[in-house]
Amino acid sequence: MPSGDPAALRKAKEDIFQRTLADVGDDFGRLICLASTRDYNTGQYHHAGLAAAFSDEVACQALAECHRDVFDSLLHAPMEELVQQLENYLRSTGASPVAVLESWSDLQPYRVVVPADCEKLSAELFFSNVKIAVAILRNRRARNSANPQSAWQPQSLGR
Repeated sequence: MPSGDPAALRKAKEDIFQRTLADVGDDFGRLICLASTRDYNTGQYHHAGLAAAFSDEVACQALAECHRDVFDSLLHAPMEELVQQLENYLRSTGASPVAVLESWSDLQPYRVVVPADCEKLSAELFFSNVKIAVAILRNRRARNSANPQSAWQPQSLGR
């Protein structure tokens, strides 16, 4: 199917959400998943199953659009929701949350998950929001270190 076919593009996007992202908990995890389908050397998205079902061009375009959609959703999410989604993502990695938070503070790997065509201001806002979310989670972790059982209990941002 040609890449200009809107019906093919719509079906490919539905396929991404129904198959590739079906088991991913929320938008933060989806953002990481979609960004991982992009070749960082070329900026092109690749998904063998999607390309086999549609075409390389449709798969690439659908992944790029889904990536932008999920990014936009997170960009406009309230801070408390972003914090919760980051916390959920940290739990899903299987790595030590403390180690991940330290890495995210120092190395800032979240900088590679923005869509390639993202406006600079939107990217900077996202980076700032993630830095704040990381700081909130690190602060919670430090406050609760005396009581390990409550270290990852959800808390309101107002507390």
